[in-house]
Formats: sequence, C-alpha cells, structure tokens
Amino acid sequence: MRYLVISDIHANLEAYETVMARAAEETYDRVLVLGDLVGYGADPNAICDRIRALAPFALIRGNHDKVGSGVESPEGFNAVARNAIRWTYDPLTPENREWLAKLPAGPLVVDDLIEICHGTPFDEDAYVFDDLDALRALHSAERPLCLFGHTHVQVGHFLSKDLFGLATADEARPLTIRLDATHRYLVNPGSVGQPRDGDPRAGFGIVDAAARTMTIYRVDYPIEQAQARILEEGLPDVLAQRLALGR
Repeated sequence: MRYLVISDIHANLEAYETVMARAAEETYDRVLVLGDLVGYGADPNAICDRIRALAPFALIRGNHDKVGSGVESPEGFNAVARNAIRWTYDPLTPENREWLAKLPAGPLVVDDLIEICHGTPFDEDAYVFDDLDALRALHSAERPLCLFGHTHVQVGHFLSKDLFGLATADEARPLTIRLDATHRYLVNPGSVGQPRDGDPRAGFGIVDAAARTMTIYRVDYPIEQAQARILEEGLPDVLAQRLALGR
C-alpha cells in the first residue's frame, strides 16, 4: 500500500494542484490529509471542494479548519492569522463550512504502521519545535510511524532503544527514509501551501508500507499566481510576500 501524505494546504490552490500533479507521477493507492486545509490563502472553497472529491482514506482537522469553520474563536491567533481566518469564514459556502466543522480530531490510527495527527498525538494543537517536543510525541504515538503537520517544517525524527536523532539530516529532495523495524518515527511531510523552513517549494510525502519507506518531496509551483490571488482578495500583503521566502 502506498499513501500520499499532504498537510497544511492553507487554501493555496496553485500549490495543491502542482503537488497533486507531481504525486501522480509517483503513483499511490490512498491519500492521508493531516489538516489545515484553509487559512492564509485565497481559495478555501476550491480546496475544500477538491479534498471532498478526493475522498481521502484518512482526513483530520487542523486548528485553522476549526477556527475557519466557526468551531473555535480566533482569539488565540496572531493578528495576521486572525485577519486571514476571519476573511476565510465569510466566503466559505455553508456546505464547506459545515463539512470543515465536522472533520475529526487527531490522532487517528491508519493501519499497523501509521497514525496521523495535526500537531502531536497528545494534543492536536501542540507544536513540535524541538527535541523534547519530538520525544514526547514519539513516546505518545501508538504506531511505529506518526505523521504530523502544523509546524510547516519538513522534518523527520527517529527513536530506538539507544538512539534519538534526525531521519532527515540529508538536505537532498526527494529523500527516502527507510523505516527500521526497531525504530519509531515522527515525520512531517512539509506544508503544501505555507512552507516555513526557508524553502518556498511545496512539500509532500509518500509512504510505501510494504517497502517500509517514506519519501519526502519538494516541488516548485507558480508562487506568483498564488500571491496575485491573495492580493486580489484583499488579504494582508505579508501573506503574499512570505510565500516567496518560505517563512
């Protein structure tokens, strides 16, 4: 079984369509979506419509999905994010708003190998920013491979009886992580629509359960078109500018 793994699309239609075209070249059987379909970007309805049509095998919500659909208040967001998510609520169709509001929380067990979450297995809104966060997440996970999003940083950690470290020390992309049966893994496939690791290219991953590998990818997409859509909708300029920086 081969799984396409995507996360943090953030209403960036140009990035999403580029990722899906590139992923089709690799072939996959099922799709896993790790949350934050909306927020920041200019095309929340188009992304919701495409994900609904895609019918992912497993799909969980992110914090922007909760706030954008009205499930939670935006008061915990910074000013720019709050502005963008308030804008998101209005153009969403009632059908898409209701669908987003009903998305399940993570973590969610996919199979004997994989579980997914948006933030961490112990808290869907917590961030993995450092080694202590990663270790806590690894110890909380129920499956050998835990896939997460939320930070918009494409990274992988591993833990065995004696070792803890990075599974993504190599900067090359695509990069294949071989899933040792004696290790546990915590991997973020990167953000489709809002990379924050200094690389503006869209990120995604493919897990080959039979081969016990996960490959992470980066792909160029027409950033200027996504920027133009943000400005066209009157969203803050900084949301357009940051796409080119990957920050």
